Amino acid sequence: MTSRVLQARDVALYYGGVKALDGVDLDLERGRICGLIGPNGAGKSTVIDAMTGRRPLTRGRVILDGDDITHLGATERRQRGLSRSFQRTSIFGGMSVRRQVELASWKTGIANWSADAHAVLRELDLADRGDSIAADLGYGEQRRLDLALALVGQPKVLLLDEPMAGLSAKESHDLAHHLKSLTMQWDVSVLLVEHDMDVVFGVSDTVVVFELGHVIASGLPADVRADPRVRRAYLGSAA
Repeated sequence: MTSRVLQARDVALYYGGVKALDGVDLDLERGRICGLIGPNGAGKSTVIDAMTGRRPLTRGRVILDGDDITHLGATERRQRGLSRSFQRTSIFGGMSVRRQVELASWKTGIANWSADAHAVLRELDLADRGDSIAADLGYGEQRRLDLALALVGQPKVLLLDEPMAGLSAKESHDLAHHLKSLTMQWDVSVLLVEHDMDVVFGVSDTVVVFELGHVIASGLPADVRADPRVRRAYLGSAA
């Protein structure tokens, strides 16, 4: 079995004359966290859309666990174990925490959805908030609930689009700890799009840097941080 659980090969996505993605190659290793960084408009969220089937590719392939899933829709990819979150939380504010996680688990088709939901809530320290209405949670807890909805069914891959947005430094640290724990205990692979450089370089096993729809660097966090082109394009001369 290959160690590469998710691969993009020559992925391109054009909007008329705009090349949002152009020839992207990306590998996500099994049980690892890959941080994806770049300036605003670099194509980070677009590559998540492309890999999860929300946008049809102009060209290229997406491969999940050795299977070409390029022509599968978003729902089919989720059933295959490819899950995602969005920049804005997708929680249901008027529903209890436990009920919406159970419903999400049931929708994935997992047989023991109740046990699955309980395991997810326990892993994200939300088990004691199960009866609470989601709108009554603190923002950090709402972010963890959003992650719980993406985690039901124990997917192989999580593509997370700025999960730390709006969190305090402590909340970001706590969520990063949960992500690291998930990769080790549940063998989940994570592609993390995030602007918080302390989080990205602190939690990621590898880092990929985007600029204008292209990958300009990838590798170990220390190597990427020291790359002169990355420093010029994104991190700044003081990085």
